[in-house]
Amino acid sequence: MSDDHASAADSAAHASPPAPAPRSLDDALALMRDLRARCDWDRVQTHASLRPYLIEEAHEVDDAIAQGDDAVLRDELGDLFLQVLFHSVVAEERGAFGMQDVAGALIAKMHARHPHLYGDGVKRSWESMKAAKTKRSTLEDGLPAGLPSLHRAHRLQDRAAGVGFDWPDALGPLAKVREEMDEVASLIDPATGAVGDQDALEAELGDLLFAVVNLCRKTGVHGSLALDRTNAKFVRRYATMERLAQADGKTLSTLTLDEQDHYWDAVKAEERAG
Repeated sequence: MSDDHASAADSAAHASPPAPAPRSLDDALALMRDLRARCDWDRVQTHASLRPYLIEEAHEVDDAIAQGDDAVLRDELGDLFLQVLFHSVVAEERGAFGMQDVAGALIAKMHARHPHLYGDGVKRSWESMKAAKTKRSTLEDGLPAGLPSLHRAHRLQDRAAGVGFDWPDALGPLAKVREEMDEVASLIDPATGAVGDQDALEAELGDLLFAVVNLCRKTGVHGSLALDRTNAKFVRRYATMERLAQADGKTLSTLTLDEQDHYWDAVKAEERAG
């Protein structure tokens, strides 16, 4: 073999394999239909049985976004998309609708919600368009009953704001938070910390939480994300408290509150130091 042929053969042996052909929505649908036909587990699933997986996959997408890892986000979006395909194919088998109908409904809805782009050129809020179609309240329309409470409060306030029922700036909700704090305080004995009316306290604490969510919203913060951040910070600090106590040969559960506070302060000092 000549040197040129040997070099070419060597290059071919070390060449990267060809890139896989791009996949399409039709390929994904074909896979889902095949799984329904040939996989014992996939075949028996229903809309109802798939509900927990849809919720779980949505949370995993949210976690991937929080991680900021594109590869993880890509994979988790694929898992969530599988659920959309699964429900669409199950509905297709029932003769209810198919993936094309899902896509068509989405496009029609987006066109209707953006008349300034696809209609008469006049920009309107979604809330005002919804209210014009019906005489009943539309505040809850489309909000799932199981939506987490903080997120639900944010969306309810967003919708009310869409028709002008909103504070002009953050000072209004800030004053409301202070007002609700005072109402909560009035139900707790300042000398003993005892609560006289538990039901009334629950109602006032709910009002306080709602006001805090509104303050978050008016300052460009999502209450759920802010609480997630604080939860993570608390877990991190608590774990560091445990580590510091163990280094001293102690266990947090055996310490007094003052001793625990000492470790808590040490953790915060450690964070400030860098």
